[in-house]
Amino acid sequence: MTIGLVVHVLGAIVWVGGMFFAYVVLRPVGGEMEPGPRLALWRGVFRRFFPWVWASILGLLLSGYGMLFFGLGGFAGAGVHVHLMQAIGLVMIALFLHLYYAPWRRLQRALDQGDPAAAALQLGQIRRIVAINLALGLITSAIGAGGRYWG
Repeated sequence: MTIGLVVHVLGAIVWVGGMFFAYVVLRPVGGEMEPGPRLALWRGVFRRFFPWVWASILGLLLSGYGMLFFGLGGFAGAGVHVHLMQAIGLVMIALFLHLYYAPWRRLQRALDQGDPAAAALQLGQIRRIVAINLALGLITSAIGAGGRYWG
């Protein structure tokens, strides 16, 4: 359980912390930039961040289900907080998959075709998905930290 928990916590820190930084710190600074450099900045940020998200997702799934089945005895042995974390985590993964395979790919294609207006629309969609996933990630982190102490 110790190794699984460490992998799980680190995966959550990387993913949720990265979204927090991107949304709360980098986004407002990027908003002060001209569209061309702003779009180039975000393209570079996402290129570097998304491999870490993929690694986090893999680590979270493997460690989460490993702890569930090998440490807690399966779904029946897990508390409500574990079921909530799993459900919210799966929603977060689905949102990321959509973000990655739809607006992120369209943003790259628009930039490659020299269409900053279309790229900006995709960046706006990514921003909304990240905002939702950030909120879900913070909620899930709170559940993970305190859920075992519920009633």
